[in-house]
Amino acid sequence: MDTEKLKPAALLGQQVADSDEGGEGLAVGEIVAVIMEHRWLIAIITAVFLVLGLAWTFVSRPVYKADGLVQVEEKGGGGMAMLKDLQPLLGDNTTVAAEQEILTSRMVLGRVIEKLKLDIDVRPKTFPLIGGAVARRYKGDVPNEPLLGLSSYAWGGDLAQVDALKVPRDAFDKPLTLVAGESGSFALFDQDGDEVLKGRSGERAVSGKYEIFIARLVARPGTRFIVTKLSQEMAVMAVREKLAVKERGKKSGILEVSLSGNDIDKIVVVLDDILNTYVRQNVDQRSAEAEKTLKFLETQLPALKKEMDAAEAAYNNYRQARGSLDLNIETQSVLQSLVEVDNQIVALKQERDELRQSFTAEHPRVQAVDQRLDRLRDRRRQFDADVNKLPDTQQKVLQLARDVEVTTTLYTNLVNTSQQLKVSKAGTVGDVRIVDAAAAASEPIGMKKSAVLAVALLLGLIASLVVVWVKRSLRVVVEDPETIEAKLGLPVYATIPHSNDEVSISRRVKGKAASGELLAVAKPEDDAIESLRGLRTTIHFALMDSTHNSLLITGSSPGLGKSFISKNLSAVLAQCGQRVVIVDADLRKGHVNKEFGLRREVGVSEFVSGTASLEEIIKPTSIPNLWVVTTGQIPPNPSELLMHLRFEGLLEKLGEQFDTLIVDAPPILAVSDAAIIGRLTGATLMVARAGHHPISELEQAVKRLNHAGVQVRGFVFNDLDTNRQKYRYGYKGYVYKYSYSSKN
Repeated sequence: MDTEKLKPAALLGQQVADSDEGGEGLAVGEIVAVIMEHRWLIAIITAVFLVLGLAWTFVSRPVYKADGLVQVEEKGGGGMAMLKDLQPLLGDNTTVAAEQEILTSRMVLGRVIEKLKLDIDVRPKTFPLIGGAVARRYKGDVPNEPLLGLSSYAWGGDLAQVDALKVPRDAFDKPLTLVAGESGSFALFDQDGDEVLKGRSGERAVSGKYEIFIARLVARPGTRFIVTKLSQEMAVMAVREKLAVKERGKKSGILEVSLSGNDIDKIVVVLDDILNTYVRQNVDQRSAEAEKTLKFLETQLPALKKEMDAAEAAYNNYRQARGSLDLNIETQSVLQSLVEVDNQIVALKQERDELRQSFTAEHPRVQAVDQRLDRLRDRRRQFDADVNKLPDTQQKVLQLARDVEVTTTLYTNLVNTSQQLKVSKAGTVGDVRIVDAAAAASEPIGMKKSAVLAVALLLGLIASLVVVWVKRSLRVVVEDPETIEAKLGLPVYATIPHSNDEVSISRRVKGKAASGELLAVAKPEDDAIESLRGLRTTIHFALMDSTHNSLLITGSSPGLGKSFISKNLSAVLAQCGQRVVIVDADLRKGHVNKEFGLRREVGVSEFVSGTASLEEIIKPTSIPNLWVVTTGQIPPNPSELLMHLRFEGLLEKLGEQFDTLIVDAPPILAVSDAAIIGRLTGATLMVARAGHHPISELEQAVKRLNHAGVQVRGFVFNDLDTNRQKYRYGYKGYVYKYSYSSKN
């Protein structure tokens, strides 16, 4: 003997309202529910972004970075401390900021570009998007075979070494097309596609204003190269964009120079030449400064030597003419003081001239020097007064001796300075030196493949969530039965969960008549049928106070599942022992007969038209206590038939013979049939489907029925996604799942 045991399974739905009572917006559970509902859309969009990320890692060209270190020293350092006194003659100290500008100047970069021929840009023409990636990954010694027969593109192993290129000025910075031929021959075409010259590799080709020398050409015949002669401005700009110079540490005097590019070997060579050119120009500049100062001194030395010789001759001649005259101790003291004051005055004048190059005459430092000069001049005048008190002979001797002393001192100092400058010029090493030569890491810079994929994954998730948010924002549909109760003030008698079994049955029934294919019969333990059993009790109380035992089931629009509710509710009522008849009053598209394996003919249409009797249209089903009245032949005037007195009489007679009469009517917003039938039944229920229509549509449907004198008792909320609801929190009604097991 079989025994049935009822056992509760898992809770299917939880709360769908916000966790805060009366609050608006999305609770955490609602967010999770929305994500789970659109999980396949999120997965697809994220997968697309991952594929794009993989494609990017495949086609993107790796970028490498070469760097080096340069030390900027103060002038006079590095073993030249003995020339420190010559700094006023050699200019101001080197500043790091100035050296940074020199490193990126046209003076340095122009020499490098000219030496390495960086103003000639030669690139194989590759197939868009994937051609460059394929060519970079080819490691053969000969040109790669063309893919898909595209022989005009380079697919790897192609080389065109252009050592010289001359073009008209109007052709600068404009791409030329080089087409390889047989046995090293080639042709060059301008931007308009006109041929400008032909030639062969290893030979200089000249035609008009165009001249080219290709040292080496390795390519299949027909392969194209893009050749561009860059102007100096564009070439310098191209190098500057990839060159970076910054000081490592504040006031450290160490410059970090880096160059980025796609060819690791090329950027090392270019950066190394930039550093060497920069150091070489610095040495040349220092040597030129010393040379310039030395030439100036050499022009002054002969005149000063002449003055010194003249002063000595005048002094000696005077002594010979007057006899041997010696200066007394007092006069010698005055002489030494005069010479010392004159030398100080000369030194202060030089210092003032240097200050005036940077400051105005009103600057405190310049005024301080002027005050010192005034004091020295006052002392000089005092000494002149003392000299005037001496005898004439002593005065003359003192004057001549002073001239000899001053000119001798000046001449000696200039000779020493000249010798020092010669030493400086011979041993010039500059103010900068290379600390680290150019070198590049074997790994490219930028994000690694794993990082790119992680970013693509993140962007995919963000994009998919944005799409879901936009989609949900545009969907102003009812997804919660509480919305109907709150907005329309009508109760929701039952919430019918989504049934995958019903979907399968619908697919099998479509296109053929299948007997017994009814969810209440095939899967009586389904959650949707359990909910209809709960609706059964509600209908019993709804019809108690009514004069008719008939129930109208309709909806606002097609595709809501009202026929599903009608058929399976009838089966549930019949299974509990009631005599139930279901009338398919959708005389336009009714299909209740299909699930019961019945033909449409001989039904409502035939009875109303008087061609069939009541007994002929009531058709039994395989379910005990359940009968069906089909639509009959589809009439041309359904509304007129439903308004006929014979249709009203049909409902009255059926109500007398059966315990419950369920009428399946067409949607109210599509046609007015439901309003006609509703006046003849005891109660009217509307079916709403989760996520299929806005609340305004339901409101309009209720108003249309009310205007026709039909009072809607409540709603049946159909096709609720319980898998989504289980992530929600705050739902004020619970949907339970029950399963049955049989044991002997």
